[in-house]
Amino acid sequence: MVAISEYGISMVAKKVTITLPEELVEAISAAAHEAGVPVSRLVASAAERELRLREGRRLIAEWQAEHGAFTAEELASVRAEMAADDAEALGGAGRPAG
Repeated sequence: MVAISEYGISMVAKKVTITLPEELVEAISAAAHEAGVPVSRLVASAAERELRLREGRRLIAEWQAEHGAFTAEELASVRAEMAADDAEALGGAGRPAG
């Protein structure tokens, strides 16, 4: 294992071997090159993102099991908030006043 200093913290990295389709490896390599990051960082980021999504889905299912399904109004409100946040992050107008 190797200690890697990233984002101001030291994390331990373990070298692993995985098997992927050749076309996927080529696409990952090209994406990593385009982003200027090592392939391992791109793959680690994708794995971290997947794990966060799974945890989020688990938490949502747990909340809904206790409180019931989200209403159409709640979903619409969250979607509007997310769209406003995306617009703001991408340099759009952001949230409407009010």
